Amino acid sequence: MRPEAGRPPRRSGAALALLLALASPGLWAQDSERGDWLRNPAMGNYKAYAEFKMAHYAAAREVWETLAGIGNGDALFNLGILAEDGLGEPKNMPKAETLYTSAAQAGNFKARYRLGMLYNAGALLPRNVEKARLYLTLAAEGGDKDALATLALLEQPTGSRTRFQQAEWLGASGRHAEAAGLYRELADTGDRQAQSRLAWMHEAGQGVERSLPEAARRFEIAAVAGEAEAQYALAVMLRTGKGREKDLAQSRVWLRRAAAQDHPAAMAALRAESSLDEVAR
Repeated sequence: MRPEAGRPPRRSGAALALLLALASPGLWAQDSERGDWLRNPAMGNYKAYAEFKMAHYAAAREVWETLAGIGNGDALFNLGILAEDGLGEPKNMPKAETLYTSAAQAGNFKARYRLGMLYNAGALLPRNVEKARLYLTLAAEGGDKDALATLALLEQPTGSRTRFQQAEWLGASGRHAEAAGLYRELADTGDRQAQSRLAWMHEAGQGVERSLPEAARRFEIAAVAGEAEAQYALAVMLRTGKGREKDLAQSRVWLRRAAAQDHPAAMAALRAESSLDEVAR
């Protein structure tokens, strides 16, 4: 499961928001403090995602818990990921369920999709078709095509699923190595969404070896193919220099491409950048 930079990786991931001040070259989200996060949650989420990339889970949690205190849906979702995957803390599915539910109520569509998948799979949480239908419907209404496709097969036999849907179901069942194997098969055939999912898994070492360079390589393949999630993730890597050499110009290129596809975190990042540029002028 990937943190959402604003969401990610569904969980996987995942997607967070923006750097603090492009107008002040020396002032980065990494140098920010609690008051800064509360004034600019997008920047706080960005800092937490950068910490997550480095496996600094306690530092990421500190930011997300601060933002969760003001009802930030992205932060609540990402805290759910930490609890579900046991990243920097023991695995705790009741805690994850509570956090995902709060995030879903705050409007986070990735939390809605995740809950729908978890209730549908019935492995990590008790199976509940009605709850699965509710949350998948909410996610689909927000434009999530995967949720819409899963809804159509909600009560159908397992064999009715596509290979990608099988991989999603395995992931929601906690069978990450098997899910990664299917994503890899699909990625090798040019499936950009599966490529992005596998990249998220390499970023957190979920079912595969943890490797930021491999995650960046796969994000770039998916980004070039037009996957908005990957474009945003690659923009963050280029901004922070995690997994890719820092390149602010290229980071903004990929951020704009993701925003052009209505990627929520990328759109929020560009709005924040524009606001900061106005202040600088």
